[in-house]
Amino acid sequence: MRVMGVDPGLTRCGLSVVDGGVGRKVSALGVDVVRTPADMELALRLMRVADAAERWMDTYQPGVVAIERVFSQHNVRTAMGTAQAGGVIALAAARRGIPVAFHTPSEVKAAVTGSGSAGKAQVTTMVTRILGLTEAPRPADAADALALAICHCWRAPLLERMAKAEAQAAQARKRYAEQLDRQRRKAVRG
Repeated sequence: MRVMGVDPGLTRCGLSVVDGGVGRKVSALGVDVVRTPADMELALRLMRVADAAERWMDTYQPGVVAIERVFSQHNVRTAMGTAQAGGVIALAAARRGIPVAFHTPSEVKAAVTGSGSAGKAQVTTMVTRILGLTEAPRPADAADALALAICHCWRAPLLERMAKAEAQAAQARKRYAEQLDRQRRKAVRG
């Protein structure tokens, strides 16, 4: 499974691509950070982020794009920029027919460190170790983008099995309701 991980942001947007193998084996194919100046017009900043993400999608051909979900931030302006950057990247993926998955920061931290409240340094250390890198990805946005891709590689099979189980349970509920309905109608006629 090839996953493009995205740590969205307007000032710094982390982009990464990893290949997931058997079990928990993952390998990094690329990582970078797109930067836009704070004094640039918002629409142009979003276009720069989207253009970079589109180049990555066209170059690496990911099977899925994993984007950090804007969960909660105290600074509303930062949260808006993060959400907007994630939105233009999700749109670029959708236009290419690439599925998009959103993961919360705590899901990502739990996947790579075992703790949903891990700090950035712990995430960077574990990403470096998991991928067997000789040096830690810098800045933190690069490590976070890799962590998102790793998280998706590891969580996707479980999420897929859960979705199948939920679909089977829904079908069983439907069949049971139909069976009860037939029995009620039969009792009314009888």
